[in-house]
Amino acid sequence: MAADPYATLGVKKDATQADIQKAYRRLAKKLHPDLNPGNKTAEDKFKELSAAYNLLNDPDKRARFDRGEIDASGTEQQARRYYRDFADREGSTGYTSGAGFADFSDFAASDDILSEIFGRAGRTARRGRGADVRYHLELNFLDAVNGGKQSIVLPDGSTLEVNIPPGTSDGQILRLKGKGRPGAGDGPPGDALIEITVLPHPYFARKGDDIHLDLPISLKEGVLGAKLKVPTVSGAVAVSVPKWSSSGRVLRIKGRGVPRADGGRGDQYVTLKLVLPKKPDPDLERFVSGWQPSDSPRQSMRV
Repeated sequence: MAADPYATLGVKKDATQADIQKAYRRLAKKLHPDLNPGNKTAEDKFKELSAAYNLLNDPDKRARFDRGEIDASGTEQQARRYYRDFADREGSTGYTSGAGFADFSDFAASDDILSEIFGRAGRTARRGRGADVRYHLELNFLDAVNGGKQSIVLPDGSTLEVNIPPGTSDGQILRLKGKGRPGAGDGPPGDALIEITVLPHPYFARKGDDIHLDLPISLKEGVLGAKLKVPTVSGAVAVSVPKWSSSGRVLRIKGRGVPRADGGRGDQYVTLKLVLPKKPDPDLERFVSGWQPSDSPRQSMRV
């Protein structure tokens, strides 16, 4: 059984419309979900408060409730029979009156309440849209690039499933419609706004829709060329390193970058980094000491 709306609002049965509006304003500010994130008790009380206000804010509903024709939830009640039902309908019985509710005809002030509580003037409490909520989600680099499903644990212990679109970028905000705070009365719920932070990767870097990678190669691979297995965001691929490749040379792998909304993908750029052996190699030292290069790598520099 729904609670007595007068008790819910904390007003007497002879309260004026202004008294009802004032009580609603005061309690709504305390119980609104925006001010009590994750507080289920406050959320339930706010729904009860909105239902009570919806009933007492409607003069016809309030009159019918006071006469016992409907209950606090607006459900029709079985008609009660009184002595006046059998009295002469043409004469005065002393039980009927046409006065008492004319002073509830002006409800313009209720719009001001809703404007303050919900941020948009002219909305009625029973049609108030729920507030949006914001969450923060950290993603691994590859999860952001390739997409997938992630879960956010909410303050009340429940989980929110988030679909990560391929190509999601750092700082992007994903909107989950209808996953925010519940609306007042029969109003629609708000949305959940998920702000994304993409964690850095040990060797991939993103620039727009392209991926960049530094690839270490040995002196032999740079001089003689080689076919190497190169990691990409969508799996390793074989790449041919041309002979006489210097450190800093850039190779392009088409279509191995970030997925785009149109179904295409960016590219991956591989920068070769010639790396000498970690331990000294006497054979390499003997070869180099007897080797006479045909030109100097600094010949274009004016020293």
